[in-house]
Amino acid sequence: MSASANKKLMQDIFAAAASPDPAARDRGLFTESLADDAKWIVTGQYSWSRTFSGKQAILNDLHGYVRTRLVDRTRTVAHRFIADGDIVVVEAKGDNVTPEGVRYDNDYCLVFRLEDGKIKEIREYCDSVLTEKALGPFPQTAVRAAS
Repeated sequence: MSASANKKLMQDIFAAAASPDPAARDRGLFTESLADDAKWIVTGQYSWSRTFSGKQAILNDLHGYVRTRLVDRTRTVAHRFIADGDIVVVEAKGDNVTPEGVRYDNDYCLVFRLEDGKIKEIREYCDSVLTEKALGPFPQTAVRAAS
């Protein structure tokens, strides 16, 4: 796919998931666009820093745990997309609250690498101090949200 097609796909994914109404947030296009062998790399050197390998690890282990730490489904609003070949960089801001009432409005730089219309790799850069302050350390063993 071209850089413009990759950028459009990422714009569509973020638009579908950014509704202020939690019931209207749609993660279907993201899930459908995630390659089975995708990797999500949480950068840095804190408890969340690791590589989640495979679609199921991303959806269950990473996103599943995040869902247990937020009142509603995650809301991340993108405000800039930069595309170059198979890479799309997205700058975004979270809009979330924990069950304890703590705001979790992290700033993100997400670097997506796509191949044939599928997301193969995501590198996440964010405020690690805020992540651990609001969500706590990432557990040593997987904790998944109830289905």
